[in-house]
Amino acid sequence: MSSKDLLEKVKQLREITGIGFKDCKAAIDETNGDIEKSVELLRKKGISKASKRMGRTAAEGLICIHENDNKFSMIELNSETDFVAKNEKFINFATELSKLSFNKFGKMDDILNSKMENNKIAKDNLVDLISKIGEKITLSRSAFVGDDKSINFSYVHSSLKQNVGKLGVLLSIETTKPKNDILELGKQLAMHIAASSPLAIDRDGLDQNLIKKEKEIITEELKNSGKDPKIVEKIANGKLEKFISENTLLNQEWIMEPKKKVKDIMKKFAGNDKIEIKKYVRYKVGEVL
Repeated sequence: MSSKDLLEKVKQLREITGIGFKDCKAAIDETNGDIEKSVELLRKKGISKASKRMGRTAAEGLICIHENDNKFSMIELNSETDFVAKNEKFINFATELSKLSFNKFGKMDDILNSKMENNKIAKDNLVDLISKIGEKITLSRSAFVGDDKSINFSYVHSSLKQNVGKLGVLLSIETTKPKNDILELGKQLAMHIAASSPLAIDRDGLDQNLIKKEKEIITEELKNSGKDPKIVEKIANGKLEKFISENTLLNQEWIMEPKKKVKDIMKKFAGNDKIEIKKYVRYKVGEVL
C-alpha cells in the first residue's frame, strides 16, 4: 500500500471511529487496509470510541427499486437522520446500489463487493460516504424477483423520485390471463400490501412459533381478565383466527372494498382463469432495526 493510500485509509478510519492516528494506523497495518476489519479490531481491543458511529441507530433512509424486463430488485439503505436520507450524495449512492442489487440478484455480499461506476467496490464507497456525511450508513437488506413464469410488479409509496421512497413492494403473480388484463389488479395488490403489511400470503406461510406465541399471549390475557376458564380456549381460538386473518394477505379485507377479502376479489377477477400470488416483499424504512 502506498503512503498516500495508507494515509487515506487512516483518515477514513479516524473519521468513522474518532480514534487517534497511532491506533488507527496500527489497525490498518494489521488488517492490510480493510476498514471494516479495522473497526472490528479496534472494538475487540476494547477501544470504545471505535463504535462511535457504527454503534448508532440508523433508522432513517430510503427504499430503492430497480426494474427491467419483468425483473425487479429492491434495497433499503439506512442513515441516522432523514436530513441525510434526502442528501443528493446519499440518494445517488442508493440508486446506484439498487442497480447493483439488480445485477447481483439481491445477494448482499455480491452487492457490497461489486465495482461501482467509479471503479471502487461498493463497501469502500460506503465507507467514503460515511466519512463525508458523518453518519452511520448501512445497507440493511435487499431483494430480487424475476421468475419468468410470473408477472412482476413494484410499488413505491410517497416516492421522492421515481422508484425511490420510504416504503416499497415487489410482487409476483402467476396467471393464465394476458399480462395487460391484470396490470391494474397487480398495481392494486401491491398498494394493498404496502398499506396492510401482511406477514404471509396465507396461514401456511406464517411462522408456527409466532402463532403459538400469539395464542399464549391471548390465553393469558383472557385468564387475567377473569374470563371463565371453561370458555377461555374457545375465545382464544376465535381471537387467534382473527389474528391470522388480519395478518395473511389472502384473508385480509381488501382496502378498495373492505367488506370483501383479497381472496374473494382475486377469485372474482380470475373467472375461469388462474391467478395466484407467488411471492411478495415489503420494505418500510427502519422496520427491521
